[in-house]
Amino acid sequence: MRQVRAHVIIEGVVQGVFFRATTAEEAERLTLSGWVRNLSNGNVEAVFEGDEDMVEAILKWCESGPPSASVENVLTKILTHTGEFKGFKVIR
Repeated sequence: MRQVRAHVIIEGVVQGVFFRATTAEEAERLTLSGWVRNLSNGNVEAVFEGDEDMVEAILKWCESGPPSASVENVLTKILTHTGEFKGFKVIR
């Protein structure tokens, strides 16, 4: 399976709704590595690395996020897999 990296900005009501925590849980379930963090403008940023199918699955999940989120837009860039991450973490 092809390995890919995705850089994502999630726009909408995505802070204060457990978006980072549930993204990390979903990424770990899908065996992805990378990170997720809040941005000062109210958006959430994430980088996911792993099997292309699993990255596609989390990108689809990001379109809705956790139940209390209201996602307006998901900006995605598919990049070259680097393998630099070990596991998935929430950056505080």
